[in-house]
Amino acid sequence: MSARDLSALVALESVLEAASAEGQPFSPAVSAGLDRLEAFPAAACKVLDDFGLAAWYVPRRHGGRMESFSELLQLWRAVARRDLTVAVAHGKTFLGTGCVWVAADPEQARALGREVGAGAVVSWGLTERGHGSDLLAGELTAMPDAAGWRVNGEKWLINNATRGQVLCALARTDAAGGPRGFSLFLIDKRTLPADTYRCLPKEATHGIRGADISGIAYTSAPVAPGALVGSAGQGVEIVLKALQMSRTACSALSLGAADHALALALRFAGERQLYGRRMLDLPLARRVIGEAAATLLAAEAVSVVAGRCMAALPGEMSVVAALAKAHVPSAVDEMIGSLGELLGARAFLTEVFEHGMFQKLERDHRIVAIFDGSTVVNRNGLINQFRNLARGWRDGRCDRDGLAIVFDAGAALPEFAPEKLSMMSAGGCSVLQSLPHTCTQLTDAPARVQRLANAMCAASAATLEQCGVYQPSPREVPPAAFDLARRYELCFAGAACVGYWLANRAANQGAPLWHGALWLEAALVRLLAQLTPDAPGLEDDMVIYDTLAQALSAPGAPRASILAPAGEAA
Repeated sequence: MSARDLSALVALESVLEAASAEGQPFSPAVSAGLDRLEAFPAAACKVLDDFGLAAWYVPRRHGGRMESFSELLQLWRAVARRDLTVAVAHGKTFLGTGCVWVAADPEQARALGREVGAGAVVSWGLTERGHGSDLLAGELTAMPDAAGWRVNGEKWLINNATRGQVLCALARTDAAGGPRGFSLFLIDKRTLPADTYRCLPKEATHGIRGADISGIAYTSAPVAPGALVGSAGQGVEIVLKALQMSRTACSALSLGAADHALALALRFAGERQLYGRRMLDLPLARRVIGEAAATLLAAEAVSVVAGRCMAALPGEMSVVAALAKAHVPSAVDEMIGSLGELLGARAFLTEVFEHGMFQKLERDHRIVAIFDGSTVVNRNGLINQFRNLARGWRDGRCDRDGLAIVFDAGAALPEFAPEKLSMMSAGGCSVLQSLPHTCTQLTDAPARVQRLANAMCAASAATLEQCGVYQPSPREVPPAAFDLARRYELCFAGAACVGYWLANRAANQGAPLWHGALWLEAALVRLLAQLTPDAPGLEDDMVIYDTLAQALSAPGAPRASILAPAGEAA
């Protein structure tokens, strides 16, 4: 992390720490009480407003404070670590503005940046009742008239549809529909006649109960010409590029939830007495915690690398964002489930342990894998690029200059420029395609880590060979293809871990989790256990989980993270 990134994160962590004290908006008791009432966390959102977090939702060129996408991910993770509902409720404004940053009209972007800076809440209106993720089936229409456009129809299951002031809505502008039959509009309800729109009721949800998950319906709502985002007919293309940002950002929400879950499990296992000793001293408990921590570290490497790819390899984000969105929330869901079994009844009770924070975060996190494209949707997008990815691996294609920036946490990132995102990655995936070369550079790594990295490379080669012979079908995608996409995700995660460790080992040689390549070994073992579960000797390799659990439970132990803690030098 850069010094500037750390400065913002240190300041936010200080604010959040104070706001987590007893009786304060981020305290467990207050969060639990709001969850029971299904009440919006207005006070917690005000803490973030007063800090000025919304300024990081706006690129600096448009009047905000965001210079790097990676910085935003760390800020979001810090919020999600305390309360995922608050992070989802507040962060939706960034998702709502993303299409405008992609379309890159300077005047419109500056105007929206000023609105966000002044406190406007922006929502993203993509989905509709009955259509789910099928954007081309959308029925909300915007038809031209003498004064601009008239909007009719509804958007449903929209975060902050009622509380927000501005909705970035995808509307059908050609009756025939199709990829060029939809456009995007910034619809400001503050400018609409009262009889042209109505907010739909808040929907009860299993998790993020306090969030404003509702909808909005328009009846001949007048929209000015300047509300059009990009060009008419360009809506779907802009949305697909903006989703690359939002899907990558979702990984930060998952990491925050994972941080919270692991911290609760470590606290519980360290205090709980069973059979005359601490639960944490039982071999099975250590194994569960170590495996969970390894899952988190691998997921973090994916998120960090993907966030840096946004600036350094924007042309590959159609692949990288899908990988991050499919892998990280799914891995964290599994991790939370395993820790829930360790906590037993305390994972379900709402008041006995830490005010029921574990069961709340478990419910809250389930939504992350669903919104902005489910795991299935993202894997399907990856399947569509299998042949190109296989060619990239076979030819050893990779952007060396871009990768040097992606992997090196100390390297300055180019300015955040979402207009450089593309619909397809011509070069494949440099992160994974660099793995064979990266493995040859591990000469100073422990021998067992070199062995694991080479096993990851071999598993990747086998996976890409299957990708290369896959025969695409536009209608019937077989289940085996989705499993192959999952395997590709694991290979990407392994390559992200190896590349990031190699580029930053010298700068972090004094950090406990970097000593002896501890975090890298644990992450590779965890990923290989899923890729090659029948590999000989894998059970022996899993003793690294015990070592990792002991490192994380020692007095003054660090948080399970490959990044420098807030307040320390990168």
